[in-house]
Amino acid sequence: MRHPIILTLCAAGVFGLAGCQNAGGNDVERAMQAVNVVDESNLSDIMLTVADPNEAVAYFTRTVGEQPDRIDLRRGLALSLVRAQRASEATVAWRNVITHPEATEEDRVELADALIRSGEWDEARKTLNGVPPTYETFKRYRLEAMVADANKDWKRADSFYEIALGLTTRPAGVMNNWGFSKLTRGSYADAERLFTDAIRQDNKLFTAKNNLVLARAAQRNYALPVMPMTQLERAQLLHTLGLSAVKQGDVEIAKNLLRDAVETHPQHFDEAVRSLAALENNVRG
Repeated sequence: MRHPIILTLCAAGVFGLAGCQNAGGNDVERAMQAVNVVDESNLSDIMLTVADPNEAVAYFTRTVGEQPDRIDLRRGLALSLVRAQRASEATVAWRNVITHPEATEEDRVELADALIRSGEWDEARKTLNGVPPTYETFKRYRLEAMVADANKDWKRADSFYEIALGLTTRPAGVMNNWGFSKLTRGSYADAERLFTDAIRQDNKLFTAKNNLVLARAAQRNYALPVMPMTQLERAQLLHTLGLSAVKQGDVEIAKNLLRDAVETHPQHFDEAVRSLAALENNVRG
C-alpha cells in the first residue's frame, strides 16, 4: 500500500517542479545578473585603485560602449583618465557624466578638477559657481582656493584654504598649497610657517620641504631647517638653496651650497655638479 502513495507524491513533486520552471528560470536569470553586477563592481574597484591607469581606461571605454546608460561606468572612465594624466580627455568624460540624469554635485566638482588639470581655469570657476553653496566638501573648497589663487583673489583664497583645512583629517597637502600661494605673493614668513606645519603633519612630503627652503632662501636664510630628510633629499634641498642664492646674487654662498650638495649625496648629485660647474665657468668668464 505504501508504494502507490510514494509514487503519487513523487509524481506530484515532478509536476509541481515542472509547473515552476518558468518562474524559477526568471529568478535564476535575475540572480545571475546580480552576481555579474557584483563581480563587475569589484573589477571596477580594482581598475580604479591598483590597475595600470591606461589599462583601466581601456576597460572602462569598452564597458561604457557596451552599457552607455550606466553612470558608474561613465564615472569610472572619467576617473581613470584623470589617473592616467589625460586631463583633456577626462574633461570630456566628466562632461558626459554630468549630462546623466543621476549626476550629482560631486560629479560637477570632479569636472572642475579635470578642468583645472587641463588649464581651463575660467571654465573651472564657472563650474564651481554652479555648485550650490550648501554642498560643502573638502575637495570643493580646495578647488575653490586654487581658482581664487589663479585669479589672484587672495582674500577669497585664504578663506577657502581655511575652510578646506577644517574639512580634512590630512591637512598637509592643503597647507603646502596655501604656503605656495603665500610664497607667490611674497609673504615669505607666512609661507615658511605653513610649509613647516605641512611637514609636521606629513614629514615625507618632499614638495613642502623644497618649498620651505625656497621660502627661507627668499629671506636670505640659507641654513637647512631641522626636519627629517634622507641623504638624497638633503642633497636636493642644498641644490635648491644654492640656486636660490644665485637668484639673490649671493654667488659665493651659492657655490658653497652646491659643493655641499655634491658631497652630501653618496653617488654624487649630478644636477648640483652641473649647476656648480656652470656657475664657476660663468664667474670666470
